[in-house]
Amino acid sequence: MTISRPAQDASAKAELAPTGTLRIGLVEAPSAGLIFVCRAADGGLDGVTADLGADLARQVGLPLAVTLFPNSGAAAAALQAAAIDVSFMPVDATRRQVIDFGPGYYDLESTYLVSAGSGITDVAQVDRPGLRVVAIEGTTTFRASARTLTRTQPLPVPSVAEAVARMRAGQADAFALSRDTLRPVVLQVPGSRIVAGGFQQTQVAVAVPKGRPAALARVTAWMDEAKRAGVVRRIFDARGFHDDAVAP
Repeated sequence: MTISRPAQDASAKAELAPTGTLRIGLVEAPSAGLIFVCRAADGGLDGVTADLGADLARQVGLPLAVTLFPNSGAAAAALQAAAIDVSFMPVDATRRQVIDFGPGYYDLESTYLVSAGSGITDVAQVDRPGLRVVAIEGTTTFRASARTLTRTQPLPVPSVAEAVARMRAGQADAFALSRDTLRPVVLQVPGSRIVAGGFQQTQVAVAVPKGRPAALARVTAWMDEAKRAGVVRRIFDARGFHDDAVAP
């Protein structure tokens, strides 16, 4: 027996959003970016992932509910527990074991923001004894920093806001994060700079809980079409990321 296309679509929608509402998890930070969102003056959310989530909800014809998390590790844990249905986050091997990823929309490079007094200009110079490095707990960047540093180790912090506070207070010398997200942080930490080079390259992608193949197929088709039709490019441009390329 052949299953009709409307029946297939209804089945995929039910698997994508078992509660009847598309529950999307986004990561909050002081400044909006290609991964993080922030609260707008009107109470809404600014950020690329907020726009991507809204477009996905429109395309699948579902009401949208957004849950904010302090870091992508917390969002990944919520996906693993099926407390949310969709999120957007950097991909790594640890996460692939517990959640499923669709296509990427942005190629990310992780690097360091360093304090004015550190004298550091290059990523290799961060790896020295006694240097106080902070990174957001449970993230791909934290894990990559811990793997690549041999003479010091990153200290976990729960959020971008906490890392910025420590840098401003002189309680940290370097902050590990994606290069695009560090750009506005430079303005928040007087005298700081982003070093040359990086220690991780990965993609930021749409993610769903494991065990939902129809949901994964649906978000994969949506993201592929959003990139092909220029929707992702227009979202980047509207949010001021004219110089950042959409992942192929």
